[in-house]
Amino acid sequence: MKRWTPWIIAVLVLGLLAAGALRTLSHRKQQQAELAAASARPTQATVELLPGDVAQAQLRRLPISLPISGSLRPTRSAMVKARVAGELRDLSVREGDTVRAGQVLARIDADEYQSRLRQAQQQADAARAQVDIAQRQFDNNKALVSQGFISATALQTSEANLNAARSTYQAALSAVEVTRKSLDDTVLKSPMDGQIAQRLAQPGERVGIDSRIVEVVDLKSLELEANLPAADALQARVGQQATLQIEGSAEPRAARIARISPSTQAGSRSVLTYLGLDNPAGLRSGMFARGQLQVGDTEGIAVPLDAVRTDSTADLLAGVWQGQDRRYQSGLARAVADGSGRIVAATSLVVGGGFAQMWVTIVGGQAFPLVIFPGRQVSSSFYDGVVNTYTPTLPEWLLGFSGIAIAGLIVMLAMKFLGFLPGRLDGADKHITQRAAAAA
Repeated sequence: MKRWTPWIIAVLVLGLLAAGALRTLSHRKQQQAELAAASARPTQATVELLPGDVAQAQLRRLPISLPISGSLRPTRSAMVKARVAGELRDLSVREGDTVRAGQVLARIDADEYQSRLRQAQQQADAARAQVDIAQRQFDNNKALVSQGFISATALQTSEANLNAARSTYQAALSAVEVTRKSLDDTVLKSPMDGQIAQRLAQPGERVGIDSRIVEVVDLKSLELEANLPAADALQARVGQQATLQIEGSAEPRAARIARISPSTQAGSRSVLTYLGLDNPAGLRSGMFARGQLQVGDTEGIAVPLDAVRTDSTADLLAGVWQGQDRRYQSGLARAVADGSGRIVAATSLVVGGGFAQMWVTIVGGQAFPLVIFPGRQVSSSFYDGVVNTYTPTLPEWLLGFSGIAIAGLIVMLAMKFLGFLPGRLDGADKHITQRAAAAA
């Protein structure tokens, strides 16, 4: 009697599995019939709309734009640097001060350069005296040559000395001019009208040549420096319009492309594009701006933005066509509705993969002997040197298949009560649209 016990258990399990499957199929057919009957019944809903709630879709020219962003910078700016070395004095301007072209901004200690100028001037005076001496000697020798007292060679020598003295004098005068220029460079003046943007040195500080003192900017003309990808830069042209939103400013500002860099930036491969602002009043250098650059236009159907409703999977447009209320969908919802075959294929692969994994685990795990150590010799635990083979009996095979049947039954029950798979695929577009309309 015990020999038939596994057979009885296997038959009972298979019977339960068949009964559950039949019950599930019967219940599903009943649900499909009820759903088909409900879909066949016409439902009409009356919706009253005000004149302001209805807008007509029109064919319009729609702009094509590129997103741009960057920082504002002045078109005209100047960095005032020290042209001579020395101690900085009389630096009275600070950030934000308004300056005029030619206004004195700072002074560098000029005592050393005044002394150099006096030295150069005195050397020039000495050279002038040498010119006078050489000139008198030349005049005397010229008179003596005409009377025959000296040779012509002596006259030529005196003439050469005169020319050398004159050259020395001219060099001394040039040295005076260079020294006077250095003295004038001790006074730092503004090269243009504008405002002080940066003050980079302090009074009493010793500065070297080309040391930065202050930066002057002109805020009457600002431009946006934007980095455009190489593909987008091909559509950009000088003169194209853009609308910018400046941080801290509520109103948008108009701008246009003033110039485009002829080469790309190293590393980012982007193209620098400069847009001049039409009205930079109230803006500051360094402000961040973002906006849209209009590169063209196209013709398309335009609807009010309020008519579009956003669902979790799609953007829905509420409309009336031939007297009937409809919902037009786009995005993921349409892809789901049009991909019913893909859903079936995906779910079939998931279920089939689960059965394959259970087959490997349950049936494959009963194979004996297991090759646990490849390349090694397996010996008996009783040290008799005999490796016994094992062949599963028919009840054991049925027991393995019963495990697979139980797993399948669990999957079917999960499909039934958990509802993680769709009950039907036909009319999916209609059900998704109705759900979206109800949510809107």
